Amino acid sequence: MFNRAVSRLSRKRPPSDIHDSDGSSSSSHQSLKSTAKWAASLENLLEDPEGVKRFREFLKKEFSEENVLFWLACEDFKKMQDKKQMQEKAKEIYMTFLSSKASSQVNVEGQSRLNEKILEEPHPLMFQKLQDQIFNLMKYDSYSRFLKSDLFLKHKRTEEEEEDSSDAQTAAKRASRVYNT
Repeated sequence: MFNRAVSRLSRKRPPSDIHDSDGSSSSSHQSLKSTAKWAASLENLLEDPEGVKRFREFLKKEFSEENVLFWLACEDFKKMQDKKQMQEKAKEIYMTFLSSKASSQVNVEGQSRLNEKILEEPHPLMFQKLQDQIFNLMKYDSYSRFLKSDLFLKHKRTEEEEEDSSDAQTAAKRASRVYNT
């Protein structure tokens, strides 16, 4: 019996293929709301430009925006191919976030700090250990506070209100089609 139920489910169209009778896609079935994605994981939040924007706003208020900026700079650095550009970006990351004179110094374990000599031979993963430390700091500290913050909750409420309004309009469209046919 279980196998037949699974078989029936697998024959159904995926949610992204669901359309209203007028041919338009039903957005409520297409994807999770952005706040739901953000709440699912820090990784999801950091993959969404709007999520990064909101998280930065929150971290700025907490005086720890440098953490997400460092993480983003490391992500950009890992994608670089040109050695000369990598050298320049590595030095920029070091001077901005890691040196003792850094303008936006991140809080990483002292023994894992890089010295300037390593900047001469950059490689894509040279900041990985430090980036992982900052990621974990954000994940287990600021991210959980972000999810409880007024900034996040207000965005979530706005999203829900927009969805409710959209659902009401969709229901009204369906009702008018039923009565006008």
